[in-house]
Amino acid sequence: MSAPQSYKNHARFDPPMHFFVFPVLLINLGVAVYVAVHFRHEFPWLGHWTILLALALLILGTKCRINDLKVQDRLIRLEERLRLAALLPANEAAHINELTTKQLIALRFASDEEIPALVHKTLTQNLDAKTIKQNITNWRADDHRV
Repeated sequence: MSAPQSYKNHARFDPPMHFFVFPVLLINLGVAVYVAVHFRHEFPWLGHWTILLALALLILGTKCRINDLKVQDRLIRLEERLRLAALLPANEAAHINELTTKQLIALRFASDEEIPALVHKTLTQNLDAKTIKQNITNWRADDHRV
């Protein structure tokens, strides 16, 4: 069984994407450049086409990953706003919209018990995401990230 999630180990890799798709796409770009250089006299347009296609695939893979993360961030923002509305006193709940998306994403790791004090501290001291995560004492794991 893996260790409980904490600030030190909360970053996550997607093995198929990070360790297979992206390396293959990068290697493909290298092969395309090799083909373009070594076969430029026999097939001049083939080299240009393979580089263009390799770049398109690399950009496609990157955009897919970025878009997945953007959708995830929007969902986390919504979830955390709803959670904060339920957990914060009325005077603090009125300021939920002052929190940035990055702050809301960082606050998702805080337990329900410590969230009011941490939100207050975040709003008054304008804490960044890293500082928010470092201030969490009772870590609430998020094992469903993309």
